[in-house]
Amino acid sequence: MDVPFLYEFVILFLLSIVVTIVCNRLKLPATGGFLLTGVLCGPSLLGVVSNNEVIDQVAEIGVAMLLFTIGMELSGDALSRLKRPVFLGGTLQIGLTVLAVTGIALLYGTTLQQGIFWGCLVSLSSSAIVLRIMQEKGTSNTPTGRLALAILVFQDIMVAPMLLSVSLLAGTLELSFEKAFFSILWVVLAFGGVLLFAYFGLNRLMEAVMRTRTREILLLTTLGLCLGMALLTSALGLSLSLGAFMAGLLLARSQYSMSVISGILPYRDVFMSLFFISVGMILNLEYFFQHFILIICSTLIFVAVKSVLTLPAVIIQGYPLRTAIITGLTLAQVGEFSFVLAAQGLAAALFNMSNYQTFLAVSVLTMMLTPGLIAIAPKVANMLTKHSPQRHKENKAIEPARNKELEDHLIIVGFGISGKHLAHVAKESGIPYTILEMNPETVNRYRGKEPISHGDATQPIVLEHLGIEKARVMAIIISDPAAVRAITIEARRLNPNVYIVARTRFVTEILPLHRLGANDVIAEEFESSIEVFSHVLTQYLVPRQDIESYAAHLRKANYRMIRRLSSSVDSLDEVVGRLPDMGVQAMRIGPESSLVGQSLANCGLRPIYGLTVVGVLRHGEVSASPGPDFLFEEDDIVYLFGSTDKLLAVKPLFTGPHKSESKESIVV
Repeated sequence: MDVPFLYEFVILFLLSIVVTIVCNRLKLPATGGFLLTGVLCGPSLLGVVSNNEVIDQVAEIGVAMLLFTIGMELSGDALSRLKRPVFLGGTLQIGLTVLAVTGIALLYGTTLQQGIFWGCLVSLSSSAIVLRIMQEKGTSNTPTGRLALAILVFQDIMVAPMLLSVSLLAGTLELSFEKAFFSILWVVLAFGGVLLFAYFGLNRLMEAVMRTRTREILLLTTLGLCLGMALLTSALGLSLSLGAFMAGLLLARSQYSMSVISGILPYRDVFMSLFFISVGMILNLEYFFQHFILIICSTLIFVAVKSVLTLPAVIIQGYPLRTAIITGLTLAQVGEFSFVLAAQGLAAALFNMSNYQTFLAVSVLTMMLTPGLIAIAPKVANMLTKHSPQRHKENKAIEPARNKELEDHLIIVGFGISGKHLAHVAKESGIPYTILEMNPETVNRYRGKEPISHGDATQPIVLEHLGIEKARVMAIIISDPAAVRAITIEARRLNPNVYIVARTRFVTEILPLHRLGANDVIAEEFESSIEVFSHVLTQYLVPRQDIESYAAHLRKANYRMIRRLSSSVDSLDEVVGRLPDMGVQAMRIGPESSLVGQSLANCGLRPIYGLTVVGVLRHGEVSASPGPDFLFEEDDIVYLFGSTDKLLAVKPLFTGPHKSESKESIVV
């Protein structure tokens, strides 16, 4: 059987493996490897692919699948919060870009119609590249990630009007009232049918599929819904990816969404790889080298102009300048739908072949530069906002926290789920605290209920107004790795004695944060592994004390190793950390504890449990190294030093016997 394009696919895959491995050795992202593979296989060099249309069609399916999975990862609350960024931010970004580019084009002598067309080309960004890189870096849930997604979704919505405007700008559009009426009617009926199916038929269909317990049927159903919705929107004149995104949003409501998304991920990655390769194949190297200076200068101007024009769309929503700069650099590339728009513009004579080739070269370069731009965006933002006048605005936003004159307090940076839990516990424990959040909607929602302020914690002036010099602890609980590092540096510089607890996603990020000054770094990846084995051992009826002992041992071994690597200077904390399975723990004496009324000499903590009492907190005052005649009272907090297993074993002595526990032990 002769399948010509199959040979081409095999060569593309094999060559991409080699190029990507080389890029990995050079510390370059996989996206860059696929783009370079496309350049090598393109008509300018090896000329491997004879029929680009097949590759382009497969690549477009990859973009649709990417938007489908992103739609499935959005919860109802997250989608509701994106409404304002989508329509306000997206409208401003496209509107300002079209106006500015049209003005620049008119200065160069183009017609108004050509200027508007160039504005539409420049305004679109690449959903495939941006969202893929954010997923790889784990920054999809950061403010920048949410804003970028919102603007990209609005750009996809605007693809259909832009494609329609090509004929309008070229003066070839023939649209009667009757035709317009029926076009709108078909769109309304199609989306109405989709909504009816989503509310009344989707859950029943998924339940029937899951009852078959057949993985192949689930995968076929997923692909059918994804591609079927994509084809529906395409038939209505919209983009394939917008339909796939809507299908993902619908399936996200199903209780089987995780099973659906796990099955489609491998196919999405394969198709996405072909998309990046197809983009690289567009570059004409002969034209590129003939107009090298023009293309390079045009690319730099393009990145600068588009980044600046994105700033108002972010700042108007209440986000700081730093977030706006990062978002602008993140979206500073040409979108994949711009290629379709450019091809139609060329056919409609809105620009000539020379302009078309220049646009293609600039497009590919901006896409290749995107991983690097996203990587350096935080550093550029920090540098540009170092002396920003926006600090005065942020000073007003955090003035309430300053007026309280907090001392020995807790600073919570980030008010997501973890931040809310920490604030609740701090309030219950009587610990003074203040909260800093960068999402203006969250700040408005909790203003008056919590001591919350709006601002960017990477700015030193913001930390000063939060009382960083007098704070005892700072908890950094945000999802932006670059921002966590910047906040740690500034907090440690402003207060060398503050205790910094930072959250991160991966274990590999613990060591750099320790080096920057964080005292404790909680890795979600590591803590999740401990939680998993705790649940597994519980099912095997392993005693709870043993499970806690295993967890404590793993935590001490892991974090002690990282602390040892992070500094060659011995501090008291590090010396204690190197003691085998030793630590300090605070225990509260419960009302049913046998320790109530006993003296330190007669309680048996040293001879029976091998623990040393280093202090007792009572009514806000600490008695350090109490003597043998010291009498324990209810609600005393006792600080114990000893081995981990002993510290775990002594817990029942302080809590006292519980009737429920004794009944459970009898049943077992």
